[in-house]
Amino acid sequence: MMKKMLSLVLCIAMLLSVCLTAGAEEQPLKVGLCIAESLGDKGFYDSADEGLKRLGADYGVVGNVVECKNDGSQFLPVLATAAEQNDVVVAVGWQFWDALVEVVPQMPETKFIFIDNAMDEIPENMLCITYKENEGSFLAGYIAMKISQTGIVGVVGGEDSATINNFIVGYTQGAKYANPEGTVLDPVYTNDYEDVPKGKETGLSLYGKNADVVFACAGKAGLGVFEAGAETKKLAIGVDSDQKAEDPEVVACSMMKLVGDSIYVTIEKLVKDGEFAGGTVWDADLSTGLIAIGYGDDTMTQQVSPELKTEVEELAQKIINGEIVVESTR
Repeated sequence: MMKKMLSLVLCIAMLLSVCLTAGAEEQPLKVGLCIAESLGDKGFYDSADEGLKRLGADYGVVGNVVECKNDGSQFLPVLATAAEQNDVVVAVGWQFWDALVEVVPQMPETKFIFIDNAMDEIPENMLCITYKENEGSFLAGYIAMKISQTGIVGVVGGEDSATINNFIVGYTQGAKYANPEGTVLDPVYTNDYEDVPKGKETGLSLYGKNADVVFACAGKAGLGVFEAGAETKKLAIGVDSDQKAEDPEVVACSMMKLVGDSIYVTIEKLVKDGEFAGGTVWDADLSTGLIAIGYGDDTMTQQVSPELKTEVEELAQKIINGEIVVESTR
C-alpha cells in the first residue's frame, strides 16, 4: 500500500513538473519597442509600432512601447529598463547608439534589434537592420521629375546627416536620370523631426522657388510639407510608409522603408524557429521588398500613370540587377 501511495505521489509530481514546464515554454515573447522620438509620424515610428501590433495579433507577442520624445536623458534608462523587462528590445532610431553600447554587453540574455543604424562592433545578442533608402529614393526622384510640369523638384530633410542625405543623393540621381536638364533644388532641412509647422515652412520655401513636387523625408515634420502642397496646389512625395491617404490630392506616391515588416520578419523567425541573426547587419534593399514605392489604393487620385509605374518597376529591376548603381552617403 505504501509503495502504491509513493508511486502515486511521484506520478503526480512528475505530472505537475511537466505542466509547469509546458506552461513556462508557452509564455509569450515580450518585446520592448523603444522609440527615440514619438509616435504619430504616419511613417517611420508608426511603421515600427504597426509591425509590433501584428506580431501580437499573429503570435501573441506582448509588446511594450516607450516614447522618448527626443529627450536624450531618457535613452539610457529607457533602454536599460526595457532590457530588464523584455526578451527582445527593439531600439528605433540612431539616437540609441551610445545607450546600446553601454546596455547590450550587460544584458547578454536579452536580444536587441537596432533599427536604421549599425554598430562598429556588433555583439552576438544584437542584430542591426539598415536600409538602402537611396535605392527607393532614386525611384521617387525619377517619378518626381517625370510628373513635374516645371522641371524643378525639391526635397525637405529632417537633418543634415548621412542617413537623410542617403535619401537625397538617391532622389537627386533619379530625378537627373529622368531629365538631365531638370533642376533639383538644394535640400532644405527642418532640423527637427517633430515640428510640423517647420515642415510646412520649408515646403513652402521650395514651392516658392517653382518646384512643383517636393519629397518630404523629415519624419512627422514632413506632414507639414503636405500642408504646404495643399496650400499651393502642388505635389509631394511621402516617406517610410504609404502616406497617400494623408492627402490623396497632394501625395503622388511614397518611398517606403518598411520598418514594421523588417521587425515582424525578424521576430517571427525567433518565435517560430528560434532563429536570431545576432552579430550581423541586415542591409535591406529593393530586392527584399522592404524598400518600395507606394501609390495608395485604386480609390485614390493617381497622379502617377500606369505607364510610369511600369517604368518604375523596370528601373527597380535594373537597380536590383546592378545595371544601375545608386549613389550613397554611407
